Amino acid sequence: MSRKRKIKKKFLQLVKPLKWFYPGMGIKRWIIFSFIGVVLIVAGGQFLSGPTTAFRAAGIIYMFFGIIIIAMGMKRVLLTFIAVLLPQREEELVDLVYQKKHLQRGYRIVAIGGGTGLSSLLEGLKAYTSNITAIVTVADDGGSSGKLREEFDVLPPGDIRNCLVALADTGPLMGELFQYRFGGTSNFAHHSFGNIFILAMTKVTKDFEEAVKESSKILAIRGQVIPSTLKNVRLVAELEDGTITRGETRITERENPSRIKKLWLQPRNCEPAKSALEAIKNADAIILGPGSLYTSVIPNLLVHSMADTINDSSAIKIYACNIMTQHGETDGYKVSDHIKAMLDNTGLSKIDYCLVNHSNIPPALLKRYASEKSHQTEANVDEMKKAGITVIEENLISVIGEKEKAYVRHNPRRLAKTILDIISIAKTEAAHER
Repeated sequence: MSRKRKIKKKFLQLVKPLKWFYPGMGIKRWIIFSFIGVVLIVAGGQFLSGPTTAFRAAGIIYMFFGIIIIAMGMKRVLLTFIAVLLPQREEELVDLVYQKKHLQRGYRIVAIGGGTGLSSLLEGLKAYTSNITAIVTVADDGGSSGKLREEFDVLPPGDIRNCLVALADTGPLMGELFQYRFGGTSNFAHHSFGNIFILAMTKVTKDFEEAVKESSKILAIRGQVIPSTLKNVRLVAELEDGTITRGETRITERENPSRIKKLWLQPRNCEPAKSALEAIKNADAIILGPGSLYTSVIPNLLVHSMADTINDSSAIKIYACNIMTQHGETDGYKVSDHIKAMLDNTGLSKIDYCLVNHSNIPPALLKRYASEKSHQTEANVDEMKKAGITVIEENLISVIGEKEKAYVRHNPRRLAKTILDIISIAKTEAAHER
């Protein structure tokens, strides 16, 4: 940079504050008004040291009116800013400030998984805390994410997008925009706007993690969303009959009925995102699931040192089990089978609490699920208690849709409230033990 340009830059920095005094800003009159209040307070201070009671009384009066004038002036300056920055939400300001401060004091929660299960959990948690970190799998190779991954050599954005929308604090329209899926037969067909947006942001920033951070700012999310690894990984499964299946889509859609025996990532020693490990170390609680056991939850734990970092963390470890079994992944699994598969495949050493649904699902809905080879997950509580796991049984379901289009999901608010209660009780018990 030339000497002339440096001098010009410094000059502009010096005069920049003077812009507040431009005509029509609606600021300077109230700044001057507040300055008069400061003068009155200073003058009042001088009178307080006067020789007579009258002088001291005058000093108190001067200071009193000075404080009032400063308060009025600063209030008008603040309202001017609000009118510009929040023209449609001025009346909500007190609620917004209270909510932000309240949420900032919430528990530090790390949620690990992917798919609709994780986004449902995040949607519920954001009502209680803004200290949320979602660690999301990037092993997806199907649908829109898979096509973008193959064509543009980027990490799959689909699960990341769902988590961003779940944590968004920008109103429903922005969420609908990110979830909007193009129709027709064009090159955009079947792609969501959010996926394309994250792809474009990745190309602009040259960094997928940075692209997610910038997208988070646009959606004003409560918390942060982090890919479990920044490596382009592929999921590999060995079945009990010895067959090797590569790719998340092939694993879930295979015709081979043999159960999954072992799971790993290629490359095997893919490094985790540093911010993910940092969040785990500082967490009050780590939530695993809900979500597809082998293709959403476990892949995150297969990333190098991820399970070890969780083991070393003092955080409470909670597993939120799926309500229904998933054909091709967990056929015939009980809740304890889910936990065993997670521990056997990942190096994770302990789960403190297991959260299961105990409410009944409508028989007609169960029958339709059965036709799709999916059944309600059996909660074998006694077996888990023997393994030292505290089982929490609650009514956690919501039935979404009607008749033949209905399906079962975790209720976001009930799920989050139950988790917050577990954390609160566990922390109280730990405090008493100390």
